[in-house]
Amino acid sequence: MATQSVAFDDLPEPVLAAVEAETGPILKVEAVSAGLNSALSARVYTATGSVFLKGLRSDHRWVWTQQREADINPYVVPLAPRLLWHIDTDGWNILGFETVDGHHADYGPCSPDLPKVAQALQQLGDIPCPDILLRRAEQRLASYVDDPAAVAYFEGESLLHTDLNCHNLLITDRVHLVDWGWATRGAAWLDAAYWVIWLIAAGNHGPESAEAWAARIPSWHIASPPALRAFAKANTRIWDEIAGADPDSWTGSMTAAAHTWSAHLDGK
Repeated sequence: MATQSVAFDDLPEPVLAAVEAETGPILKVEAVSAGLNSALSARVYTATGSVFLKGLRSDHRWVWTQQREADINPYVVPLAPRLLWHIDTDGWNILGFETVDGHHADYGPCSPDLPKVAQALQQLGDIPCPDILLRRAEQRLASYVDDPAAVAYFEGESLLHTDLNCHNLLITDRVHLVDWGWATRGAAWLDAAYWVIWLIAAGNHGPESAEAWAARIPSWHIASPPALRAFAKANTRIWDEIAGADPDSWTGSMTAAAHTWSAHLDGK
């Protein structure tokens, strides 16, 4: 799933010039290694501050996620960092965000970050879903359910993030939720359910522990047992597909977590 990374200084000269036209003269560049969905991920420093850059080639199959982030940003600030500018030039599509000096969320069972993440997901649930083009949850999951009628469980008009990788949550005194390229419209409880899988994958969370954290999010209690089973089963198939025949450590842990949770729900 990861894209091939590129260093900022290796971008074409016209792209470097376009970025500096937005930022002012760049004094230092710091590569940012976290993240799987961007070819370019860097922090650039100027005389007045710094800007976080993320980018893809303009012909990349996921470049639409860049536009999705640009479109949704005004609706999710301050939960998300503010988008400062967006350029598409000389074969590169680049977003420039305000920087956040925080650490990636720790999903361990005793982590002090967990209550902040639960609070942030509750805050997200209070944001009305904007009238912009978004994928729908029932469409994204339709190919992974046994019964086509089960997609009705996932329908709704709530704004969802859906990619709760701990690297997408930066922690200061609160949570800053980044990487909105896979924002989705759907049932209000779905982000809490996605979080369960990420918590189990982090290690040392059993299904009951992960569900207890999800239960701190009010929308979690809307989901019926059949809806959760259908969602969990769909995610076993999604992660089996992503991992393929030769999973790496990350896809392997996510696949195992999805199967662990699905088996737990089937045993209830």
